[in-house]
Amino acid sequence: MNHIPEIIRTIPFEHYILLCSCLFFIGLMGVLIRKNVIIVFMCIEIMLNAVNLLMVAASAFRGDSAGQIMVLFTMAVAAAEVSVGLAIIVMMYKNFKTTNIDLFDRLKG
Repeated sequence: MNHIPEIIRTIPFEHYILLCSCLFFIGLMGVLIRKNVIIVFMCIEIMLNAVNLLMVAASAFRGDSAGQIMVLFTMAVAAAEVSVGLAIIVMMYKNFKTTNIDLFDRLKG
């Protein structure tokens, strides 16, 4: 544990795990409970950011950069997911004048 910088050792790894678990649970509850598509996408982003934070913390505590590189790729995929998701939301609002998630079954071709 001597190779870990002093600034990282000030917060124990268990606190990172607790914070990331709470963030992931909040996002999961938002996805399961909410009906607005925009809020559901925001909750999915909270879940992705919780996983990213845990990967960065784990890689910092291990002393390698593999987790941080993985976070970079995860953020790129999340950006693509948001752009496609927002395009779907805009088209849904244009057609149905609502962002209620229960109307997604009407989008069948």
